[in-house]
Amino acid sequence: MKHYKLILVENDDDERFFMKEEFEAFGAFEILGDFINGDTLVEYLEANPSAKPDIILSDLNMPGKNGYDIISFIKSDPQYARIRVVITSTSSVVSVREKCMAMGASDYLIKPEIFVDYGAYVREFYQKMEKLD
Repeated sequence: MKHYKLILVENDDDERFFMKEEFEAFGAFEILGDFINGDTLVEYLEANPSAKPDIILSDLNMPGKNGYDIISFIKSDPQYARIRVVITSTSSVVSVREKCMAMGASDYLIKPEIFVDYGAYVREFYQKMEKLD
């Protein structure tokens, strides 16, 4: 089983807790950090240049730097450009997904409707990342 270094960016405390719990339980992810928005993510990346993740899983809509801002920041900086950015949101609007993908996101996943469904979400996420390798 391939292992990935992962950073989670989610402003909702409960959502972030359940996501982190399921990613850790799955066993294929090393969570380098979990952050409340893109501002705290950027602070971490700049303060820890050697601790680069393989993947950043980010919520789309957050106060401060949001998912769009994170894609732009990561893809515009050569030292981070190889990091996969996967956006997650409750929105299933096709134009939102297409915008994220056009900006350079590796994927766009719709969040589960209830927190207990994060087990299936993590399995799907892992399968999608394996296909990108």
